[in-house]
Amino acid sequence: MTMPFYVPPEQLMKDRAEYARKGIARGKSIVGVEFVDGVLLLGENPSGTLQKISEVYDRIAFAGVGKYTEFEQLRIGGIRRADLTGYSYSRTDVTAKSLANAYAQTLGHVFTQDVKPFEVEIMVVEIGDDDETSRIYRVTYDGTLHEEHRVSAIGGSAEVLVESLEAAYRPRAPLLEALGWAKAACASVTEIAPAGWEGAVLDRTQGRRAFRRLTDEEISSA
Repeated sequence: MTMPFYVPPEQLMKDRAEYARKGIARGKSIVGVEFVDGVLLLGENPSGTLQKISEVYDRIAFAGVGKYTEFEQLRIGGIRRADLTGYSYSRTDVTAKSLANAYAQTLGHVFTQDVKPFEVEIMVVEIGDDDETSRIYRVTYDGTLHEEHRVSAIGGSAEVLVESLEAAYRPRAPLLEALGWAKAACASVTEIAPAGWEGAVLDRTQGRRAFRRLTDEEISSA
């Protein structure tokens, strides 16, 4: 039986969007910025057990903000999809673009069809053989897919963070310098304790598996 509408569909979509945005704004933002050897992901994460930035495949990383159980569900689904594609065809056939499109379809379907939308925003990053072939995608709660260039941010403070990163960015900067920009941008919107950072890089100098988590010492050094 179809549930009757008590409000116009436009108002229903507006209410869903507002609900999702409020949930995302309660989380901590994450920034992504390219450096000479790859892409840096950094954000605030006071939890010592739950991680918001993770490896998905050889040269692909995932970051999520908002409701942890919901973006973790998306992350696991992405890993399974990547593994199946890599096993069935070739590891080179697994791309951030195809994963981001799959995430966009899933989030769009949930936003329009399910009882409640996901309160998440995610970033999918892939590095190529040089900085011209790196890719950064941002997918919002309603399934809208954005391709970003050089810098990106997700979460309630994303616009302010991107403005700060764009003002500081210069091409082919070393990791330490990019880390300084990212920390300064995050610190401009919230105060972060020394042990409250979570950071990782996709580094093309590391060989096939490019993902590496940053240590507290590395993050503190910037």
